[in-house]
Amino acid sequence: MLSDEANHRIVECIKEAEGKTSGEIRVFIEHHCEYMDPLHRAQELFLNLGMDKTVARNAVIVYVALTDRQFALFGDKAIYEKAGGAAFWKGAAEKLTGHLRRKEVTEGLCNCIHELGTALATHFPYDPAIKKNELPDEIVFGK
Repeated sequence: MLSDEANHRIVECIKEAEGKTSGEIRVFIEHHCEYMDPLHRAQELFLNLGMDKTVARNAVIVYVALTDRQFALFGDKAIYEKAGGAAFWKGAAEKLTGHLRRKEVTEGLCNCIHELGTALATHFPYDPAIKKNELPDEIVFGK
């Protein structure tokens, strides 16, 4: 779905963002979101990937259905509230939408990860008492 170079660049963005926070960011990419709203799909994947089990409840998933041109951002309770609620998430989504419309998938995901990472670092700075990397950094690919 992505070139090796794009995959590597996005994973490096995840690692960089997570290096400043106790929070976790995952990216899930598939071709189609056939049977549900993308936000509901993101919530389903969030649970399936065990993202609701982080110590500080501060994980975020970026979900993209490439062929269907849909996406969603979903953050666990603590980061959703501390980042500013719906206004923050709407703003981050609008920026990602612009990139995706211009077919700048890698650039859009990296910018989104950076923005989410900044919010996580602000509200959940790196804490050596918390296991540093609770979830894998690689991109998860669906069908």
